[in-house]
Amino acid sequence: MITENDVSIRGRIVRELIARFTSDNLIGRKIKSGELRKKLVEPPWKCPEHYTMKVIHMKNCQAELLEAEHPNNNQIVLQLHGGGYIGAMRNAYRSFAGLYSELGKGIPVLTVDYRVAPEHPYPAALEDAITAYNWLLAQGWQEKEIVLGGDSAGGGLAMCLCMYLKKQNRPLPGGLIAMSPWTDLTASGESYVENYEKDPLFGNTRDSLIYNKDYVQHEDVTNPFISPLFGSFKGFPPMLIQVGSYEMLLSDSVSVARKAKEQGVKVRLSIYEEMFHVFQMAMLLLPESKKAWAEVRKFLEIVREEKENNDSAYRS
Repeated sequence: MITENDVSIRGRIVRELIARFTSDNLIGRKIKSGELRKKLVEPPWKCPEHYTMKVIHMKNCQAELLEAEHPNNNQIVLQLHGGGYIGAMRNAYRSFAGLYSELGKGIPVLTVDYRVAPEHPYPAALEDAITAYNWLLAQGWQEKEIVLGGDSAGGGLAMCLCMYLKKQNRPLPGGLIAMSPWTDLTASGESYVENYEKDPLFGNTRDSLIYNKDYVQHEDVTNPFISPLFGSFKGFPPMLIQVGSYEMLLSDSVSVARKAKEQGVKVRLSIYEEMFHVFQMAMLLLPESKKAWAEVRKFLEIVREEKENNDSAYRS
């Protein structure tokens, strides 16, 4: 476990601004519950120069494939966005895709706009993640060339996808990046209590995304395909897990990292002092988010090098 002990002035200011904004009785409640996000209308996203964005129509959902003009096809990121399983695709994740590609030296990124609750409860999101993974394989990608990336619910969903693949005795992807992953939908971790008053996004209320049951409905919340914390991580690919120390979901990351390590998985858990839920959305504007994305760059390199070394060993 790596703990980033010093919080930047900018990081503290942004956290306090979020807390102040979400403390508003009307707007704050809608932010915390996800109601505002579901109704969010965004301007058209501008694709970065020298990139193309292609919409892929799949069985029950669609996905967006971001490709560089001269792509690096040694690796690809399959991105599963956050939003508590009730928020659909948004521009922030398109920007995430651009940064994933840039940090991976031009690798393509497939972002799944999976179905969301309450209209589409479990297992819709997992089914769409499986569909996207299978689509990549059908395009000729090898499992070890695929890196799963997800934040919040998407980080948990990435682990659920690996749980499913493992149960089917299928090869797993090369790596997994989880930013503030939602892995325990029972909300039973100690940080749900210890950080209740600290968390600027979900704190001081039970009317928030992390207590929402629209996705789970009447299913068993401890189902590993819903709450991966309760599954086995044995055989999982290397994982990079990042989380803020002020998050109510802190335990979701710490508990998974501990369990996975005990089961022989290579895990890097980075806890960023006083940071909030998915602080990586600040991209390269905060020292903490900049450092987090630098970790992502390094992790992509390590996964790629490990595959190349294994390929060389196999050929010899």
